[in-house]
Amino acid sequence: MSEWRDMLVGDRMAVDQAFTDRVQGSAFTNQEWGLIMTATELDIEHAADPEAARLVADTEAVESIMPELAAIRSRSGPMAGGADEGANDPGIIDSIKGALGFSNDDDGVDPERLAAAESLAQEYADELQQHLEANDGFEAVREAYVESAER
Repeated sequence: MSEWRDMLVGDRMAVDQAFTDRVQGSAFTNQEWGLIMTATELDIEHAADPEAARLVADTEAVESIMPELAAIRSRSGPMAGGADEGANDPGIIDSIKGALGFSNDDDGVDPERLAAAESLAQEYADELQQHLEANDGFEAVREAYVESAER
């Protein structure tokens, strides 16, 4: 099913450029965003229906990389984050406790940060779909998706 994803490479590069400002205005660094997108798969919902088809971010694996995002943040220091960092900074003591595995979260995942990562990934998918539609490319990608799913 990778053929349809291969069709997105050039469009993703264009959207990545345009999405940079959105990432910089988020709670994530570029490095963190790269990791989030590595854990995110793009998929198409309702692909068989041209009117309802929608590019979606499958963020199921993002939760598993959240502890690494916290490690990146602790290695980079407080100035490395995005615009919202100061508001959610847990402080050095909490950061050290978290790095040592003594956080209050059983799984070490901050649910608000996870939700922010998932939301930003879906915003990216929405922007990619808008880009594809504006360049008359979404229909071809959708058709390739349907064809590959039928195999």
